Amino acid sequence: MNNFFRLVASCFLLIAYVKATALTFILQPNQKSCYYIFNVKDRVNVGYYFAVQSGGSFDINYTIKSPSGHYIVKEEKQRQGDWIFTADQKGEYEFCFSNEMSTWAEKVVDFEIKVDDDFKASLPDAPKENAAVEGMQASVENIEQKLNQLTNTLNYYKTRNNRNQSTVKSTETRIFWFSVFDVLLMVGMAVFQVLVVKFFFQGSRKQLV
Repeated sequence: MNNFFRLVASCFLLIAYVKATALTFILQPNQKSCYYIFNVKDRVNVGYYFAVQSGGSFDINYTIKSPSGHYIVKEEKQRQGDWIFTADQKGEYEFCFSNEMSTWAEKVVDFEIKVDDDFKASLPDAPKENAAVEGMQASVENIEQKLNQLTNTLNYYKTRNNRNQSTVKSTETRIFWFSVFDVLLMVGMAVFQVLVVKFFFQGSRKQLV
């Protein structure tokens, strides 16, 4: 009976087996920002997600380094990413984002790190004769999978919405300045035409005299 209650409690805690850190930060032009996680176990799954919400062409350079200093990932001009890699070394892992290729546009970046603490591996096996417990465990795992899918979908739509808003604001700014330039051009052309006509009539009067 104790094993049964232990299994039930473990199933309800299954969704919490991942330790996650999420943040949103602004990366200025020609700036580089790094974040770190410390791994204390061998062969731990590390998942990370990032997306450029606004700024420039919505792209950024990023790298991931192992505790030994070797590059695990090194990508340039990426808009977003959602991957998992195995941290097979103990120590500090470095996640760096660079906006050094941009000279004027700042970037707003969503970033999340998920570290698997092997909670699943520590779950006790369900008794073979208890089909209800096995079904409960399968249901919890299915709920966890659906929640992860829902989170990814929400992140996708959030990114799309932010990028569309950024594009709309950029288009409005361009339309405004184009309208100002158009008005100034029309005024300049009108003044130029008045001066040309005035000069023409002044020249005609001098010839008559």
